Amino acid sequence: MRTIDFLNDNIRRGIENYYDDLDFKNIMDFVQKKFKCCGGEDYKDWSKNQYHDCNAPGPLACGVPYTCCIRNTTDVVNTMCGYRTIDKERLSVQNVIYVRGCTNAVLIWFMDNYTIMAGLLLGILLPQFLGVLLTFLYITRVEDIISEFSVTDGLLMSGAKASVEAAGTGCCMCYPS
Repeated sequence: MRTIDFLNDNIRRGIENYYDDLDFKNIMDFVQKKFKCCGGEDYKDWSKNQYHDCNAPGPLACGVPYTCCIRNTTDVVNTMCGYRTIDKERLSVQNVIYVRGCTNAVLIWFMDNYTIMAGLLLGILLPQFLGVLLTFLYITRVEDIISEFSVTDGLLMSGAKASVEAAGTGCCMCYPS
């Protein structure tokens, strides 16, 4: 319940700035069209917006955006279809606008597609985890090799040094002796 309340509060905050935040507006419009919903908890959340508030002047007052409207695919989009719907009861507007909130609509979609979402999550996280594990093993192996050569070099340094004959090789060490 706290998660749903948190989501609804954030959506309401976004609705307050709906016309000022183009990114939120585009996301909200897409969600409302795709999931056939309106607002966060329900369509009355739109009263939080200064233009859709019932006390506001102008044609948007007490209405919802056109993306909340139930439309026939053959009809022309009526951008004023949500006019004066916020102050009405659910039953009287359920044939005009979507009354279901988008939070519940999206959560129901996630629950319906739970296996697909889990598979996608696993498909993304498993290669990441394997990459981290293999990187850790590689780093450990490199550190082992470095420490092994350090010990070997230390033994050579303390004992007899290997002498390398470089006489007559010239400056490049590429001439025959």
